[in-house]
Amino acid sequence: MSIPILERKRYMIGKYEIIAQPFAYSSHMFRYTVFVDGKRIGAMASVPSESDCLFMEKPPIVPPLVPYQAVYRPGRPKKGAPPRVATEPPQPPREELPHGMAFPQANDDR
Repeated sequence: MSIPILERKRYMIGKYEIIAQPFAYSSHMFRYTVFVDGKRIGAMASVPSESDCLFMEKPPIVPPLVPYQAVYRPGRPKKGAPPRVATEPPQPPREELPHGMAFPQANDDR
């Protein structure tokens, strides 16, 4: 017994013509091909809406990518700027913790 193959379906959504044809060896999945004025503008695997068809006909404008600029280094001093003054290093922790708490002992059992 073979898988029954469904027939093509053709319908209109607004000004867009949709042709649904089954995928090969599939009984329930369709490829929806979208046409406008007889010209193919795209295809989808799910049922397209009119906004999907409009998106395929006129996709939004995507701005060009900005290349990485090696001259922009945030946080770095400008050329010719005076050197940074070294600040005092933070104080090391005290040997004794308040309330009699002890430092955890490091062990090699990882």
